[in-house]
Amino acid sequence: MQALRHTWTLRGLHWSCWKRFLTQSCTGNEYLELSSDVKHRIETHWRDQLSGGQFNAKQPADKYYVLSMFPYPSGNLHMGHVRVYTISDAVARFQRMCGKNVFQPIGWDSFGLPAENAANQRGVEPAAWTQQNIAQMKQQLQRLGCSFDWTHELSTCSPQYYRWTQHLFLMLHKRGLAYQNEALVNWDPVDKTVLADEQVDANGCSWRSGAKVEKKLLKQWFIRTSAYAKQLLDGLDDPTLRDWRDIINLQRHWIGECNGYAFTLLTSACNLLRVWTANPEHLKDPNAFLVLRSKHYLAKLSGAGGLSVENPFASTTIPVVFSDEAAFPPDCDVYLAAPSFRAEDRQLWESFGLAICASGTEETRLNPGNWELLRKEVLQAATRLNVGGYRVSSKLQDWLISRQRYWGTPIPIVHCPKCGAVPVPEEQLPVTLPKRESSASGQDALFCECPKCGDPKAKRETDTMDTFVDSSWYYLRFLDAHNSERIFDPTLASQFMPVDLYIGGKEHAVLHLYYARFMNHFLNNCGLSPTSEPFSRLLVQGMVMGRSYRVKGSGRYVREDEVEVVNAKKNQALLKETKEPVVMTWEKMSKSKQNGVEPGEMFDQYGTDTTRLIILADVAPTSHRNWSSATFPGILNWQKRLWLTLQEFQAAREEASTEVDVSSEQFLEEDAKLFDARNFYVKGATFNYRHAHQLSVAISKMQGLTNSLRRTPKHIQRHGKQFERALAAQIIMLAPMAPHFASELWSKFVSVKGRLNDASQELQWGEDVLSQRWPDIDAAYNLDLSIKVNGFENCVIKVQRTLLDKVTHSDAMDIAFNTESVTSYLIDKKIRTTNFVLYPGIEAILNIYVDKVQKKAKPASSNDTDKVLAE
Repeated sequence: MQALRHTWTLRGLHWSCWKRFLTQSCTGNEYLELSSDVKHRIETHWRDQLSGGQFNAKQPADKYYVLSMFPYPSGNLHMGHVRVYTISDAVARFQRMCGKNVFQPIGWDSFGLPAENAANQRGVEPAAWTQQNIAQMKQQLQRLGCSFDWTHELSTCSPQYYRWTQHLFLMLHKRGLAYQNEALVNWDPVDKTVLADEQVDANGCSWRSGAKVEKKLLKQWFIRTSAYAKQLLDGLDDPTLRDWRDIINLQRHWIGECNGYAFTLLTSACNLLRVWTANPEHLKDPNAFLVLRSKHYLAKLSGAGGLSVENPFASTTIPVVFSDEAAFPPDCDVYLAAPSFRAEDRQLWESFGLAICASGTEETRLNPGNWELLRKEVLQAATRLNVGGYRVSSKLQDWLISRQRYWGTPIPIVHCPKCGAVPVPEEQLPVTLPKRESSASGQDALFCECPKCGDPKAKRETDTMDTFVDSSWYYLRFLDAHNSERIFDPTLASQFMPVDLYIGGKEHAVLHLYYARFMNHFLNNCGLSPTSEPFSRLLVQGMVMGRSYRVKGSGRYVREDEVEVVNAKKNQALLKETKEPVVMTWEKMSKSKQNGVEPGEMFDQYGTDTTRLIILADVAPTSHRNWSSATFPGILNWQKRLWLTLQEFQAAREEASTEVDVSSEQFLEEDAKLFDARNFYVKGATFNYRHAHQLSVAISKMQGLTNSLRRTPKHIQRHGKQFERALAAQIIMLAPMAPHFASELWSKFVSVKGRLNDASQELQWGEDVLSQRWPDIDAAYNLDLSIKVNGFENCVIKVQRTLLDKVTHSDAMDIAFNTESVTSYLIDKKIRTTNFVLYPGIEAILNIYVDKVQKKAKPASSNDTDKVLAE
């Protein structure tokens, strides 16, 4: 009792404050109960003392860059945020404890239409509204206990950031990868902005405003991502990519098979037309013509004289025909017909009554023997003229980045009546957003001098950039967030890129990843980024789902307290007031569905660390998490058992000691159990923290160790070195997930007198728990070498840890072929290939892939033939 009082007094808290929390243990001792109030006091005490570890930009050797997708500052965290940032923080803290120089930055994806609309509704500037939301969400993230590196914080709406987004645009423009063209776009008449195809639902309505989307012809800015299509497709085979799983397929599907070439040709209506063909040599055909679908937007611009396209490869003008009677490539509304190359195109040409242009000499040059040469000529000319010629699929379009909104990165272009579109000089960046105090002053801010000729009637580009541009390169800026001279230091990028672990939702697995990969490939080609692929490993977390209740007839969502559940297993319920049937289902949490949970309420009711543990428990990070209070008791009880274990350990050490024979067989047997338990559960937790990222399984392993500790007799707790080591490992492994709670447990652990491992270098008794080294597997512990044949386990061979860490593929093969169960199984089989994986200090796996040998039929002898005939 006196020691317990002393522990709390060290924190400046009075013992009288805690007396009401005392509870009786089964042994009659008084212990402090782990109530919500106690948890809050623990978290308040430790919040500012948690060691987050400092990122050292001068030590790249042991770097570990963990990045979670930065949030849009809506003003409030939701449970999806809690999940992704808890996962990120648990991994970051684990890696620090393993000796890594961890970089875990955070920032704000702060431009976009939602902030602009919200600010307009409240009559305030979007900048003020956004800054207020950032301040509020930053406070919430800090309460979550994440060890972010706030010194590298950035916000995409800050001129210090978007100045370099504009610089990036100019780099692309200078290389012919940013261009302007008229395009038929999805127009939201309510939000008055362009929508990507993905932002239009199946009913043709805007994903945000719900308005019926219109088609509108606008002059837009594009980034020529198609120039990198083949490079981006091939990059998906990069051996540095790990755990991309089905994201690889999503990216492949988006890019498509790069089995042709795209060219950008000028039309007589002064538009650029994308022409895709699998046969570039067809552009050498002087009789070539283009067929556009009858609903193509250029049909309205063709005029009385018809439409034509300049063909720089044959020095001709290509006629354009509008028809649906052509073999259009998949997802393409333009068909290049070459009558001199294909008979079916000649028939099509005749049906349209087009005139012959080719002479006999030209026809001779187009013979099949010259096709390869002609193809090379076209592709070389396309590169020289900057009109395309890139390997790409027929469906992949360039990236339309123009947005008709205020709150975004201004496009650094000036439109001059004399010079046309002129890039803003680098020294004039950033082009900042004008104040919106009045419409007149806003319009005046658009006029400027032309950077090229000085004409005062020049006007700034009014479109802003798609917010995906802002997030396509932020992972590089994080490394050098406050550099005012350069976009970032290439030396820092070369030392700390690529990102080791990138964490985010699957909803960003196509567009955001595609654009970020494109931008990094581009910067790699410019010599600024060291690798073509920006993210080595992906962890795509599932959504947090809430139980929703929808009235069957009307589809109206109602609150849980308005519903009477009839049969939870069959999802049957009734509306209390009217007895109407209600459909129960799990859906992504949202206010509109009335199924959300406020993180602040969870923190208040259960505590931050408990919330963190609950969000990590039960299901893999990659799976959807059905949020239900029915799952909470497992974590709540585990925390209470850990709390009680520490108090009982302290009580056992402080009781009057009785003589115990530590060399007795019984004592040594109990101690050996704890040696095995510590190593077994440390091995399992480490594998799931480091390799599998199955943090829910890591929790299960830690709970298993808790069970072993709870079963330990009191005399072993008092005199057993292995119990002390196992208990220390338990607290240390908990720390990345529940840093406040683990810090409190550790402070109690190190305050207990009579240390048995004091001389060991394993524990740093004078340091806090987050400064401890991650528990290691003992050298004498036997680990598993698993031998699998065609994916099925054949046998498991126990190998001492020191030896297993040195086992090679060849060693594993030797062991396998000296194991009877393996050799007997392989008698009638042919080995196709083998694969060896070593997880140092954890396990090794040898996979053997075999085919069954087909026995040849024995030829019938003359005697056998005679027997058959006789029968």
